[in-house]
Amino acid sequence: MKTIRHKFKNVITVRDGIKFRSKKEAKFYDLLKIAQQGGHVLFFHRQPKFDLPGGITYSADFQVFYAHGTVHYYDVKGFKTKGYLRNKKMVEALYPVIIEER
Repeated sequence: MKTIRHKFKNVITVRDGIKFRSKKEAKFYDLLKIAQQGGHVLFFHRQPKFDLPGGITYSADFQVFYAHGTVHYYDVKGFKTKGYLRNKKMVEALYPVIIEER
């Protein structure tokens, strides 16, 4: 399989037939699966979407439902662009969520 490189040097990685935008994101997915098997995580969703003004849609990387009753949103980042920081701030202002970075 040919390796595709992007401008931020991330490498597309496949796990369980799912394409991830980076090795780091795929590793976080692996950790979530282990936590789910151990009962710490009930389940998780990939790419939860948030609608923003101006027809913009922001997608976090993961929405995680923990066994103790909390829900967390994660974005796995190697590099934080200005656009990402702006959209993250807008999501947190409009929705009752905090997006954690990994």
